[in-house]
Amino acid sequence: MYKLFFKRLIDFMIALIGLLILSPIIITIIILLAIANNGKPFFYQKRTGKHGKIFTIVKLKTMNDKKDAEGNLLPDHIRITKVGDICRRYSLDEIPQLFNMLKGDMSLIGPRPLLPKYLPRYTKEQFRRHNVSPGITGWAQVNGRNAISWEEKFKLDTYYVDNQSFILDCKIFFKTIQNVIGKKDINSSSNQPMPEFMGIEGKAD
Repeated sequence: MYKLFFKRLIDFMIALIGLLILSPIIITIIILLAIANNGKPFFYQKRTGKHGKIFTIVKLKTMNDKKDAEGNLLPDHIRITKVGDICRRYSLDEIPQLFNMLKGDMSLIGPRPLLPKYLPRYTKEQFRRHNVSPGITGWAQVNGRNAISWEEKFKLDTYYVDNQSFILDCKIFFKTIQNVIGKKDINSSSNQPMPEFMGIEGKAD
C-alpha cells in the first residue's frame, strides 16, 4: 500500500509544503544566481525516470558559461560561482526538483536520475534501478555518493528497489539531513565529479 499509494501522496505533500516554506529562500537564491549567471538561474537537463521514461530535471545553475579562446567551456572548478558553491555545499541546488516531485517525475527518495545516454550501457540487473521513481536523495547518496564506484552505486540502487519501505525511506531522509548538516559527501568546488559511466565490458545485451 505504501509503494502503490502513500509514497506518492507523501511526495506530493512534501513538495507542496516545501516549496511554500522555502519560497523566500528560493527567490533570494534565484535572484543571486541570475546576477552571477547572466540571467540564467536554472539548469535544465534530460534524465531517465521510472521505466526508462525521459523527463527534464530542474536544478539551480551553480556554474557560469565562461569559455576559453576556442569556445570550449572552462573546467568546472573555474566556472562554479561563489553562490553556486554555497548551493552545492548545502544541496540547495536540488530544491527546484520539488517541482519534478509535484509533477510525479521524481520522488523524494529513490535512485538518482541519470543521463539517457546511459540506457544502453546498463546490464539487466543495473536497469532494475528504473523499476521505481528516481529521487532527490537515495540509498547510494547516503552511502558514499561520488566516493564509490558506479558498480557500487547500482548495487545500492537495486537494493533500494528490492527493499523499498516507509522505514527505509525515513532512514534515508534523516541520514540525508545529517550528511547535509555535516557537509558529508556534498559536492563542492574541491570535489571531483563522477566519471562518465561507460558500461561494463562483456555485459549481456
